[in-house]
Amino acid sequence: MRLILWTLKALVFFTLFAFALNNQHPASVKWFFGVEWQAPMVFVVLASFGAGCVLGVLAMVPGRWRGRGLRPRTLTPGQRADTGTTNTAGRPTGASGDSADSPVSAPPRDGL
Repeated sequence: MRLILWTLKALVFFTLFAFALNNQHPASVKWFFGVEWQAPMVFVVLASFGAGCVLGVLAMVPGRWRGRGLRPRTLTPGQRADTGTTNTAGRPTGASGDSADSPVSAPPRDGL
């Protein structure tokens, strides 16, 4: 499996390397008010890709910030919202995670 992954990575690398070698001719990007940027075509494509990635991530940030406080806290089956952490038998857990007064002899009926 590792050999297949390394082969695919090498294939992608050499494909992009050939793309860069074939697109070394100068390209000009014309901005507003007569400003012009001249660079090899591969750099223009790379800058456009990077700017698109940055803008995409920045467009997702407000939605992630808004959604953080709105999601309710999920509780495990043996946990109650008002008392804190409990085991499936409804007793508080000790420091080791076992029941405070006796070990559990059978698995919980709700699953593991």
